[in-house]
Amino acid sequence: MKNNILEVNNLSISFTQYSRGLDTIRITPVKSLNISIKKGEILAIVGASGSGKSLLAHAVMGILPINASIEGEMYYNGVLMDQKRIEKLRGKEIAFIPQSVNYLDPLMKVKDQVQIGLPKDRAKAVQEQLFGKYGLKKSDGDLYPFQLSGGMLRRVLFATSVKDDIKLVIADEPTPGIHPEALNAILTQLRSFADRGMAVMLITHDIVSALKICDYVTIFKDGENIETAPARAFKGNGSELKTDYAKNLWNSLPQNEFIDMEVFK
Repeated sequence: MKNNILEVNNLSISFTQYSRGLDTIRITPVKSLNISIKKGEILAIVGASGSGKSLLAHAVMGILPINASIEGEMYYNGVLMDQKRIEKLRGKEIAFIPQSVNYLDPLMKVKDQVQIGLPKDRAKAVQEQLFGKYGLKKSDGDLYPFQLSGGMLRRVLFATSVKDDIKLVIADEPTPGIHPEALNAILTQLRSFADRGMAVMLITHDIVSALKICDYVTIFKDGENIETAPARAFKGNGSELKTDYAKNLWNSLPQNEFIDMEVFK
């Protein structure tokens, strides 16, 4: 646990749902997860849709729905986190960059959205500083979300989420379906967070992009972490990887000639 910004031990997430009438069923899509991230590191959480990646992020942020229950322990800077502590840290030391740009209010100018939660006497100045940091023009602030490109909307999400005192960044699929130039800009920004001492959890299905910037990769399947390996292990035929699933995932990529596609079945 020493030096870990975030440590998750034996985390399971269950949901209670109604089946027939008042009968309920309990499903557990996330089972006994273990991860840790140190200061200055990027951990990529990689897996197919439905593998439990986003549920992990929502658990750390304390935003699971009311019918969810969790088992296990989560530590931030060595201190056990409960819901009350999560709420104190959320947005102050722990930042969440959501998957969808629809989190932005379509009826509010983007500059006003970035200023939410900032001290009133400094809100405008800090917002303009954040715009500069994330490559947005001052004039962009007067636009509404529908007037911005996908890449610009992603940068606005970064500006609304990642401010000066943040220690842990959780980015949930920040790069889906965007232009390669915008993709590289986002990856560069995430790497810069780590280089400034933040811990970064990058949730993605795009292992190729993640490997450009991450230090470690944790591979998820059916709500379980199959393997955590250093980024440097993903090379050649994957001989440095420990599990067959991780090796098959790596070898199934186009640049590895789709050697084994069974991993996706």
